[in-house]
Amino acid sequence: MSCNLPPRSRSDERRLSPAARRWVRLGLLVALLGGLAAVGVATGLTRDLSVESLRGWMVGAGALGVIGFLAAFALGTLVQVPGMLFVAAAALAWGQIGGAIVAIAGALLAVTVSFLLVRAVGGRLLTEIRRPFLERLLARLDGAPIRTVAVLRLVFWVAPPLNYALAFSNVPLRAYVIGSAVGLLAPIVIATSFVDLLL
Repeated sequence: MSCNLPPRSRSDERRLSPAARRWVRLGLLVALLGGLAAVGVATGLTRDLSVESLRGWMVGAGALGVIGFLAAFALGTLVQVPGMLFVAAAALAWGQIGGAIVAIAGALLAVTVSFLLVRAVGGRLLTEIRRPFLERLLARLDGAPIRTVAVLRLVFWVAPPLNYALAFSNVPLRAYVIGSAVGLLAPIVIATSFVDLLL
């Protein structure tokens, strides 16, 4: 015996409104980032990881130390480990020049991974908010994305909140990466030079 059900119409389907979809995406992002931060606390990464322990691990890993450092920097940024810890460890492990090169590569990878993750889950949420002040800020970012990102990096370095805010904007990935590379260069070179002078 067959059961004939009426065909489902589009009006019967429960579709989320654009505003509801934004809230769902934001909720998923908050849960993801909160979960990552909790992992950092639970594993002791944010509390127990030190410059010396990180340097010892990188040097002990030999040729794989650079790859491990890049991966650790990207993961560390996601779980809220301060970026300066990685920069200092790179300077101690590989000296002023080598440390600066590896630290810049690690910082650039870290901020890019963070940007891609947040944009994939949260989308470009800031562009959907209609507030005059925010629209003016975004217009400046849209008008000169590389310069704006570079200036922000000079001030905020690898700060996760900056990565998230830029991911929520319309800034293209290419402009984000170039601007980040330009903006991170001077602070990291200065930091690794300072660490090297203290040795």
